[in-house]
Amino acid sequence: MTLVRSPSRSSSSPESVVFRTRADEVYAQLKRDVAEFRLVPGDRFTENEISERLNVSRTPVRQALFRLQQEGFVEVLFRSGWRVLPFDFDQFEQLYDLRMVLETTAVHRLCEADHRVDRSLLAELAAIWLVPAAQRSADTAQVAQWDEEFHCALVAAAGNNEMARIHRDVTDRIRIIRRLDFTVQRRIDTTYDEHAKILKAIRANRGDQAAMLLRAHIETSQAEVRKITLHQVHMARHAVGSGR
Repeated sequence: MTLVRSPSRSSSSPESVVFRTRADEVYAQLKRDVAEFRLVPGDRFTENEISERLNVSRTPVRQALFRLQQEGFVEVLFRSGWRVLPFDFDQFEQLYDLRMVLETTAVHRLCEADHRVDRSLLAELAAIWLVPAAQRSADTAQVAQWDEEFHCALVAAAGNNEMARIHRDVTDRIRIIRRLDFTVQRRIDTTYDEHAKILKAIRANRGDQAAMLLRAHIETSQAEVRKITLHQVHMARHAVGSGR
């Protein structure tokens, strides 16, 4: 089986690498197709169609689709291929609830005199988010990545490895819709402002204030993502109906 060497997503160890199989590559591409609405909820397709489009054999395609099926993105149809499932907003909201518990607990710990707190991670976040407006990034993909790393770093800095592990899993599962929050410029500006306020509250050891700001930040993002997702699905279906 061909292995593809690619950089690790972890920002803490940029020199590390992971090995990705062809099935991993197909999985990542199909997940992007769903996230970017090239595959719209309700779309039907066959393994042969995916194989031809991605120029790979059916084996990695099937492996990738079974993985996406387990994650609730597609379903297999008896003798008629596969179908993209509608977004399960109830499941996403449950994941956001769990994320909220983990992150607010973490910021409270960051405001306590705990030797396990990693202050260097907080300093790295400050270097990104506590900058003048003129130095802010306008790159939506970059800001989306930094936003995810911001929230993961808050939990990791609290010093509980099990909390950080569970949070990373939640983060991976909501990434497909969360990234839509950065398709609108005003949301980028708001994210910078809100992250800065959260960091300043943590630096001042104001745990209740930091948790309140973080909760409001996540709730606003969650509402925006849901609204944008519904709009994107509507536009994608309209484009298909118009013969895109």
